[in-house]
Amino acid sequence: MVIDMAQHFLLSPAARTLSLAKVLRMSDAQAEEAFRAVRWADGNPVCPECGGTSHYDLKSRPVWKCKACSKQFSLTSGTIFHSRKLRIRDILGAIAIFTNGAKGYSALQLSRDLGCDYKTCFVLLHKLRESIKAARDEGALQGDVELDGAYFGGHVRPENRKEDRKDRRLAENQTGKRQVVVVARERQGRTITTVAKTEAAGVAFARKSIATGSTVHADEASHWDQLAANFPIKRINHQVEYSAADGACTNQAESFFSRIRRAEIGIHHHVAGVYLHAYATEMAWREDARRQSNGNQFAMLVSAAAAAPKSEQWRGYWQRRCA
Repeated sequence: MVIDMAQHFLLSPAARTLSLAKVLRMSDAQAEEAFRAVRWADGNPVCPECGGTSHYDLKSRPVWKCKACSKQFSLTSGTIFHSRKLRIRDILGAIAIFTNGAKGYSALQLSRDLGCDYKTCFVLLHKLRESIKAARDEGALQGDVELDGAYFGGHVRPENRKEDRKDRRLAENQTGKRQVVVVARERQGRTITTVAKTEAAGVAFARKSIATGSTVHADEASHWDQLAANFPIKRINHQVEYSAADGACTNQAESFFSRIRRAEIGIHHHVAGVYLHAYATEMAWREDARRQSNGNQFAMLVSAAAAAPKSEQWRGYWQRRCA
């Protein structure tokens, strides 16, 4: 007897429409032409300073000079890759590699794959995360919205000898670096996140991010009681069950936390608190795009990077020129 088992999407041919080998075999001219077609629909360069469409081609360097304002600009001027030194083909290759990391991709591994400096890859990946945030629709969530929080960072290593160990649950024995990622996840829809010191800060986040009339699903933490005045709310007691008969559950929120926790433990090993919001945004995008083919995800990332403005945070980061 043959048992017909459902195949996971990531194992199906529909999930594999991007060939990394094909991207890396592109010539520099082909890669530049591909990026140019994404950035400008008609292929005609537009000056990022004044918006002018008339320009000269400079023979000495691969840049254009605007006829209107006389400013020189390149293929990536005014984008997230402003002042880049990597070739466009290498940037597209990096985006393809980043796309294929289902649980994320570390800068150290990318530096080995591309054969370039770790610092270059660190900034490149954070620029991609910034472009993801800029491209994502941050409108209010609607329908059934699951809400939950999980703590990251601030690990205190216990002492070797039992008599020397302290109660790490007490504030005086903590590092103060521990932060919570609060997620609001629309069923069959979008995922948005925020980072705060305590999960209770998610109450204000929920009021701002969830549309009136939506039904909120949350666990039995007392701070979520405040949302009852704003939304119909369903509660789930995880000590009893994970999904209630009335449909109350936060399983999709927990799925998001599983992805970001695996990224922290298995891919990055450590996430600095100041960048936690960037990793949370990346994982929210990966959750929302998990049923898209890797080719579609690659196109989404390249389009986001081409549309994102130059980064004030990451431009000149290692030279301490960033904002």
